[in-house]
Amino acid sequence: MIELLATVVITVSSVLLFAYWFRYTCLLILSAKTSRDYSGEFANANKLGFQQVQSQLQEASHPDLDLLRTTLDRDYELVRKILKYMESSEGQSALETRMLAINYRLMGSWYSISRHFSPRIAVRALEEMSMVVAHFANAMGEHAHAGSAA
Repeated sequence: MIELLATVVITVSSVLLFAYWFRYTCLLILSAKTSRDYSGEFANANKLGFQQVQSQLQEASHPDLDLLRTTLDRDYELVRKILKYMESSEGQSALETRMLAINYRLMGSWYSISRHFSPRIAVRALEEMSMVVAHFANAMGEHAHAGSAA
């Protein structure tokens, strides 16, 4: 019985520590700034709406969260398609890309759950989702700029 209890405690602790590590690492990746932000240029060139989503989330008192989620999902799918065809750029590892993709999906699920009981938590989930899209857009803009400079 004690072995079973110890196994359960160790397993639950390991899962919780992994979840903490995953969230912390994703937030750390998203908070890293490059010397120049290319996400705006990339967004304008590809008609992405994540910048408008970010501004509406910060400024509007009651934004249409489902519409903003739809905009982010459209932007995310476009960015992911372009990322698949783009060769890996310096500083953007496949592991980081995969982790942020998983984080985007997790935040999307968290948004779907939280929007029913807390709009404030749903807004934070959308903000993080928009940060993931902005990170990918910046990486692609940086890659495009490096390619044109060469």
